[in-house]
Amino acid sequence: MDLFTLAVIAVALAMDAFAVALGVGLMLPVLTGRHHFRLGFHFGLFQALMPIIGWAAGLTVKDTIAAYDHWIAFGLLTLIGVRMIREALTADDEEVEPRDPTRGMSLVILSVATSIDALAVGLSLALIGVSIWFPAFVIGITAGGLTVIGLLLGRRIGGKFGKPVEIGGGVLLCLIGAKILYEHLFGW
Repeated sequence: MDLFTLAVIAVALAMDAFAVALGVGLMLPVLTGRHHFRLGFHFGLFQALMPIIGWAAGLTVKDTIAAYDHWIAFGLLTLIGVRMIREALTADDEEVEPRDPTRGMSLVILSVATSIDALAVGLSLALIGVSIWFPAFVIGITAGGLTVIGLLLGRRIGGKFGKPVEIGGGVLLCLIGAKILYEHLFGW
């Protein structure tokens, strides 16, 4: 696999992570270095590990995962998106600190949801006989970097527009999940 093809694959896989990071950056009232590290590291790690898992699984699990991966990603992203919207809407009524999606189970759910497509890439690379180690490294670094950029961009936009942008971040996550589902169901 040539470097250009690998770069295109890495950027394409990182787009979900970038979009989710944009939504997270929109909703967090304060964005710290810890947020950047946690989200960038975990998204990058999961994006790097999923192709390795897919590659190792080979053909044995391909049909099972391919039949449900889009539903899993849709469900997880919608769950987090609805949660973000609900928290943004209730924050005006009561002084509740919004949950930090860069911690705990939300972080794990987002990491898995944004990296499921990378599992399929790993399966594909196994089928064509490509070694997985360098591609997994490039995919992970790209996803981590674009995640940090998404957080920064989301923070810059969110700081200027407030609560409506937080709701928009939740809607964005739901739309990303719907897009993944639509692409798999209708072949786009």
